[in-house]
Amino acid sequence: MNKKAMLLSISLLILLLLTSCGGTNEKVRLTNLRCEYLNNPIGLDTPSPRFTWEYEGETDGFAVSRTEIRVGTDRTNLKPYPAETALAPHTRYYWQVTVWDQDGKRCPPSDLAFFETGKLTAQDWTGRWITDEQDKEYEPAPLFRKTFAVSKEIADARLYIASAGYHEVFLNGERVGDNYLDPGYTHFDKRILYVTHEVTSQIKDGQNVVAAVLGNGWYNIQSKAVWNFETAGWRNRPRMLAELRLTYTDGSVETVATDENWRTATGPYTYNNLYSGDMYDARLEEEGWKTASFDDARWKPALLTEAPAPILTAQQMPGIRITEELKPTAMKAFGDRLYVYSFEKNIAGMPRLKVKGAPGTRITIKHGELLKKDGRLEQGNINVYYHPVKPYEVFQMDVFTLKGTSEEEVFMPSFAYHGFQYVEVESSQPVALTENSLTALFMHSDVEAVGQFSCSDPLLNKIWDATMLAYRSNLHSIPTDCPQREKNGWTADAHIAIDLALLGFDGITVYEKWLNDFIDNQRENGMISGIIPSSGWGFGEWPGPVWDAAMFIIPNALYEYYGDTRCIENLYPTMQTYMEYLRKKEKLNGLLPFGLGDWVYWKATTDNTYTSTAYYYLDNCLMARFASLLGKDPAPYRKKAVHLKDLINQRFFDSQTGIYAEGTQTAQALALYLGLVPEGKEQLVADQLRAVVAGNNHFLDFGLLGSKTVPAMLTRYGYVEDAMKMLKKTEAPSWGYWVETMGYSTLPETWTLSPEFRDASLNHVFMGDVSAWMMNQLAGINHDPADPGFRHIRITPHFVDDLDWARGEYKSVRGLIRSEWKRKDGKVELTVTVPADCRATITVGNQKETVSSGTHTFIY
Repeated sequence: MNKKAMLLSISLLILLLLTSCGGTNEKVRLTNLRCEYLNNPIGLDTPSPRFTWEYEGETDGFAVSRTEIRVGTDRTNLKPYPAETALAPHTRYYWQVTVWDQDGKRCPPSDLAFFETGKLTAQDWTGRWITDEQDKEYEPAPLFRKTFAVSKEIADARLYIASAGYHEVFLNGERVGDNYLDPGYTHFDKRILYVTHEVTSQIKDGQNVVAAVLGNGWYNIQSKAVWNFETAGWRNRPRMLAELRLTYTDGSVETVATDENWRTATGPYTYNNLYSGDMYDARLEEEGWKTASFDDARWKPALLTEAPAPILTAQQMPGIRITEELKPTAMKAFGDRLYVYSFEKNIAGMPRLKVKGAPGTRITIKHGELLKKDGRLEQGNINVYYHPVKPYEVFQMDVFTLKGTSEEEVFMPSFAYHGFQYVEVESSQPVALTENSLTALFMHSDVEAVGQFSCSDPLLNKIWDATMLAYRSNLHSIPTDCPQREKNGWTADAHIAIDLALLGFDGITVYEKWLNDFIDNQRENGMISGIIPSSGWGFGEWPGPVWDAAMFIIPNALYEYYGDTRCIENLYPTMQTYMEYLRKKEKLNGLLPFGLGDWVYWKATTDNTYTSTAYYYLDNCLMARFASLLGKDPAPYRKKAVHLKDLINQRFFDSQTGIYAEGTQTAQALALYLGLVPEGKEQLVADQLRAVVAGNNHFLDFGLLGSKTVPAMLTRYGYVEDAMKMLKKTEAPSWGYWVETMGYSTLPETWTLSPEFRDASLNHVFMGDVSAWMMNQLAGINHDPADPGFRHIRITPHFVDDLDWARGEYKSVRGLIRSEWKRKDGKVELTVTVPADCRATITVGNQKETVSSGTHTFIY
């Protein structure tokens, strides 16, 4: 035996001895294996995928001492990860995890999971972008189709498709996938997303056809509204790029790709616009156009066109899907041509109408959040910003023209969604409709629900439910402000709501996508707009630093909730450029006297120079943190933060009285929340906050900034009962007024609705952080910024006087966290569940206790 072989044998023997000494732990199993935070995803284009998993079984006290991930294309021959070789496109990789516990005992390897790569580089595409001969003002939607033959047995088939504008795709007459409004909204001149579908079961022997229709989406807004999308530089006729990749059982591969050999025409999709709706004339349908047997000789060849953007990347987030179907709670008929439907809650989505009538009968389907006194639809609160010039464009109104057959016809919009609780259906000719004729389809980015709060007070439960419903109604590939009037990605709305968002839903993939839009949005001078994406509207000083802080707050939140720095890494150069932009905007050695502040306040106003400069301070604090995480120099940002803190306190703080700025609820709470208060003065400032709240009979008096900071800071500094008094109000202004007195199922935009119904959506989420407060402070579930990703959990329940019990559950990236307390025999029983390989510190009053994984019960 040579020396090399002898050393290898000795190494193997040592490994075997170590393994045998360590033994095995058969009581813990690995579960919920995810790659890129998705279960068995296909079409990934990241060169270095991220892996997460959870544990189940007897996990009390369980901790991990070693982890091994193995990856490979052969499920029987996996290699340790990270591998030295780069990932290949169009390839399925299997992966498996093995862990060793705190005693060195090996747990059973996980089941196999997989991920599949898509197009990793531009060279992986063989298809060409295609469109038709029409220009961007032409309204009927373009149709495309391509036939192909299959003569061998299919092993698997994937469809990769990108479009500027929305697409709906069919294989042999069957719709592909369950996503709607694909691909997600981006800056179309900078970045386009492609979507991957598994379509093996839809391919058949012999002749096949792939067919598609393209809608305008955000790419080609053809009507006028405040935000000037009709003047967008990216506007053009919708276009698409697609490849159907067929892998046969003999190992050969065939690709059906878009090119000039595809055929194109227009048909029944006569108009579509995100703010008004879809118009579909069933009389223009060509029977069988989605099938292989259709004769498309009269159709024209598709036109080759240029790619709309330099970046083409995978859509690695849940699609927009129908998650719930709602039947009407009431229907009121105004004769046989007009019907009004009511639903139990306010949602984002679309209708599905089933109707039978004469040929050419024109049916309009109009959506809104309110009814007039006579029972007709009221749109006055949401249609204020839509300024169409064409007489047939009506806000949130779909139009369906009947083919007129003996069979019932079914209509669903393809390229629009609406915000509504009420639907008014009007027909040009008599039709007989019933309550079963119309269904409301709730649709949103299909993020998994991971958090739930409940307690003994039904009012608080209603507020939680309304918040979560409003959040889902405002998630359509970007976080939006409202699902009807605007549909815009307002930056402050999103960062104020980020805690309720991540406590309620597994949203990291959506936010990572949206933060890429920040990169694409930024101008050369560093400026970003108040809505993202934007075609040019919302730039300038008026949105300002409070809004722009989303660029820092949301990546920081993703780090704290998931323990993941990738988003910070991606955005860091964009953040640096923005900070230089703000530096050049400074006045008086650091103040920023511009921008929006405590938006939608009740009565008390807070100085916007104070709020803007305060968030500039926060930006620098977070930049220092990010620099440290990335191995860069944090010193310049720390120095700047110290300077700004001193400047703010010199300008806005009265150290004798403890009052900031005007002494409003927001001014006091914000200083505490951001850490601006000089050491030793915190309780004085908090006492003044409590005084101004109590002096207002515990009514709130703030806007979106106060909604996030006031309850939290009252609680932190010993005034949780005062926060509860505010929360339990049912007169205006209050959350209780919304859900109890007014009976709203979602959160409105303003504390009260004007008598003129002007400019006030009833489906906004930006005032909903009070639901995060319930989870954090009543149930007591909190992340630890010092140990992110819930490796260490802070449990801080408050046994408030008005509650008999409270319960919170949160499925973190590391597993399920539960905190529940209830009064029993004059005491309070608290039960806490900590996931495997995690720790928790339970703090109740002055008592603290740290525990490891498992379920623990305490009596107080």
